[in-house]
Amino acid sequence: MDVVAFLKSQFICHLLICYIFIVSGLIINFIQLFTLILWPINKQLFRRINCRLAYCISSQMVMLLEWWSGTNCTLYTDPESYHKYGKENAIVILNHNFEIDFLCGWNFCERFGVLGSSKVLAKKELSYMPIIGWMWYFLEIVFCKRKWEEDRKTVIQKLLNLRDYPENFWFLIHCEGTRFTEQKHQISMQVAEAKGLPKLKYHLLPRTKGFAVTVQCLRNVVSAVYDSTLNFRNNENPTLLGVLNGKKYHADLYVRQVIHILVPRIPLEEVPEDEQECSNWLHKLYQEKDAFQEEYYRTGTYPAVPIVPPRRPWTLLNWLFWALLLLYPLFKLLINMINSGSSLTLASFAFVIVMASVGVRWMIGVTEINKGSTYGNNDNKQKQK
Repeated sequence: MDVVAFLKSQFICHLLICYIFIVSGLIINFIQLFTLILWPINKQLFRRINCRLAYCISSQMVMLLEWWSGTNCTLYTDPESYHKYGKENAIVILNHNFEIDFLCGWNFCERFGVLGSSKVLAKKELSYMPIIGWMWYFLEIVFCKRKWEEDRKTVIQKLLNLRDYPENFWFLIHCEGTRFTEQKHQISMQVAEAKGLPKLKYHLLPRTKGFAVTVQCLRNVVSAVYDSTLNFRNNENPTLLGVLNGKKYHADLYVRQVIHILVPRIPLEEVPEDEQECSNWLHKLYQEKDAFQEEYYRTGTYPAVPIVPPRRPWTLLNWLFWALLLLYPLFKLLINMINSGSSLTLASFAFVIVMASVGVRWMIGVTEINKGSTYGNNDNKQKQK
């Protein structure tokens, strides 16, 4: 093992990275709080400022993937449409199979300059999570309780609010609603059988109502739908902990059209506006996605032109800025405490380190598949009552 790889695997390095992320994130959340005074005065300025502040947080996560881990991200797409990425509003449909698929989605956004303004449809619980959840609140992220009767009015209102958004944005959506596991897949396929829908081998049934409402509310605002499929080479099973340890992965992202032409953009006018027709359209998309996934597992590649979008330096520069700003006072404090010789002071510092390590492990645990949402499982239990 070389020296750099050894250092990347050391817990003290992980602790320092997480210290920078947590402290800078809380500082940015605090600044975001003060931007609320701009909302009644100049809503668009509020939005533009919060896009930049949000970038300061989310780009630190992307930096880990791009620069710390060195993960290779190859995009398979149509060169003729490549130049439109980042220059139009789009709905991006992503599969939900890996612990770091959200991070690869952010990486995709970063390469095309829309990371700070990217949107998601997220579960309500995440809005209470410090740093990222609070950041999303100021980005006007669409949160839902996953109970459609309660969510519908709120989701529609939040989506309609985005119609005058001043920045180009991508709306990232995992239509399956939760990460793929074998248990959830079995439950999902029982639902498919009960509804007379074709079964899927590599995906869960898509949740169509949220997607249909998104299309209805953002029509004439969003130009296209990007159907994206993420896989990792050599049967890699990437984790956030692996990224933090500096492990290099090889991601392949294919953006395709659902009709049998290898064009990545799906013009939004091709997606039906009627809710039932849109639902049928999405089910057909996932059936084709499933067949395509099987082809990838068989051949290990995508039938399109591989392009590696260049890394932009801003994620690294942003992280270095916060590292220089926050590490100096930390080391100065540590030296002063050691020089003081006070056992109580040193014990207090050790306690803070232990609590920080527990917090770091908790944050990583949020992304782990085996600790993920019980969304699909709960649906099944309710049907059995």
